[in-house]
Amino acid sequence: MRNLGSRWVTGAALLALAMDGGAARAAEPVTFVLNWVAGGDHAPVYWAKEQGWYAEKGIDLTIEEGRGSAASVQKVGAGAAAFGIADMATALQGRGEGADVVGVMAIYANSPYGVYWKKSSGIEDVQDLQGKKIGNPPSDAARQMWPAIADAVGLPGDSIEWINIKPDAKIQSLKAGVIDATTSFYNLHYVFQRVFGDDMGFVALRDIGFNPYGNSIVVNGDYMREHPQVVEDFVKVTQKAYATCLENSDPCNQALADAASQKLDDVEANWELVVELMDHPVTRENALGYFDPARMEQDYTWVDASFDIEPYNVQEAYTNEFLDTSVKMQEAGG
Repeated sequence: MRNLGSRWVTGAALLALAMDGGAARAAEPVTFVLNWVAGGDHAPVYWAKEQGWYAEKGIDLTIEEGRGSAASVQKVGAGAAAFGIADMATALQGRGEGADVVGVMAIYANSPYGVYWKKSSGIEDVQDLQGKKIGNPPSDAARQMWPAIADAVGLPGDSIEWINIKPDAKIQSLKAGVIDATTSFYNLHYVFQRVFGDDMGFVALRDIGFNPYGNSIVVNGDYMREHPQVVEDFVKVTQKAYATCLENSDPCNQALADAASQKLDDVEANWELVVELMDHPVTRENALGYFDPARMEQDYTWVDASFDIEPYNVQEAYTNEFLDTSVKMQEAGG
């Protein structure tokens, strides 16, 4: 009887292991495409994956580096990836051009758009850009949005000359005097500071009247409707990861540096700037990642003024339903 019982227990244990293995094999494969190469703003996702947080929710997460917000929107909109990160204005534009994307979490509650110049050029503020040459790739987000930006900051829309340059040529072109100014995302502010030092001129467009939502997590609309629990789990894990990294960024930055083979100093400098972009009264009062309806209406107005899109109800382009409202923006720790 003892042996029989032992065999029964062993069989039950094997059955349990088989069931566990089946559950593991049944984990939902999820592709998450970034807006660009991995950087400090993505550290919480890499860290949460390293900790097994996504796996605990049955999500088999694959993180793919991206080639810009537009490419991310196209991939998610076509269903080639369930989730992605994209500048929210680009996501709104994409939706108006047929991409089935929905914003589910705002990472940058503030616009990352900024204008850079050399003080030695005589430019003192954004009004001095009139008649000047601004260097950007034709597809650059700020360049595409310039009609709305110019209107918001009080510049004539045709008052500057655009010079076509490659994305990685902004700093060198500005340094050489080929262009008078350029635009860049604020999370790369530290790079401009290193190169130009005290000669760096800068204005954050969010401080002078233009503050659309920046990088946000978007999901394929069909996927959201077919897999609402997966979407909820993914969003809440990611939201928790960002909140946890705000309390202690060290392990998060190290996880990103290791995964992407980047210098830890660069990752840390990037993250510090990202924290500024995340912090907003709405993220403190409502939830980390929350989309404010009034701001989204304004963002849609800016996008509509800048692009030839099919009109739609902007409320269909985002949702706060998957956020944990108990997770709010807090002051960053270490």
